[in-house]
Amino acid sequence: MTGILFALVCALGFGVSDFVGGVASRRVAALRVVIVSYPLAMVLLAVLASAIGGDISADAVFWGALCGVSQAFGVWWFYAALGSGPISVVSPLTAILVAGVPLTVGVVLGERPTLIANLGIALALLAVFLVSRDASDADSTPHRFTAKVAWLTIGSGLAFGMNFVVIAQAPHEAGLWPLVFARTSATVLVLVIAVASRKLVLPQGLPLKMALLAAVLDTIANVAMLLALQASLLSLAGVLISLYPAATVLLAIAVLKERVTRWQVLGMVLAVGAVAMIATG
Repeated sequence: MTGILFALVCALGFGVSDFVGGVASRRVAALRVVIVSYPLAMVLLAVLASAIGGDISADAVFWGALCGVSQAFGVWWFYAALGSGPISVVSPLTAILVAGVPLTVGVVLGERPTLIANLGIALALLAVFLVSRDASDADSTPHRFTAKVAWLTIGSGLAFGMNFVVIAQAPHEAGLWPLVFARTSATVLVLVIAVASRKLVLPQGLPLKMALLAAVLDTIANVAMLLALQASLLSLAGVLISLYPAATVLLAIAVLKERVTRWQVLGMVLAVGAVAMIATG
């Protein structure tokens, strides 16, 4: 049950963080948001890791650094997709892949959730799909789901899915240090990409404030993610965390006036049922 709660906290943190980062990416280039949020999150995680303690081993460094590579590409492509396309479509479609990757790997590695949990997983995947149906974007500027946005969405979904798989391999006795190494390698990679693309320019005003807020939310979500993966099966935690679009879509509806459909409402109701089934199983 503890793993389920951490997974839901993680989903909420990622969902709100994605909305904040996505809105900021509509005002400035996605990389300009990430070069603020990632270094700050790295510092926050380092402070937490130092306070909690843990064994800094070669495995902790390796799996953490490898996780950071998938994080860097995942967030870059994801924020770019959110900045160009409708948030209420990009976020849920990404989540389908985010759920599918750890679910598939978990089963291949021998995880066998109970029958009720498996039914909950199927219901959760259906919920994510329904939440993404027929979304519209009523922001001041039209944001269409183009082929470029589609490829960015697919790439970010696969990268984020592998993020869960990789960080789950880190030794438990390392505490939060694998997250620190992950965010360190991700920060270095993001800065290199920003320099190469000539976008190493800090945002100002509201985008800067939103990037700082995204960093705090992302830190909370990452800590909850690691704890969820340590306390639950990879297949179950990954699917529950992938429900984060519910928070993103609700904020998109409330703030950006993106229209909600009956399919999205049904998807959110099914998501609640899926969580209950997985928790019971």
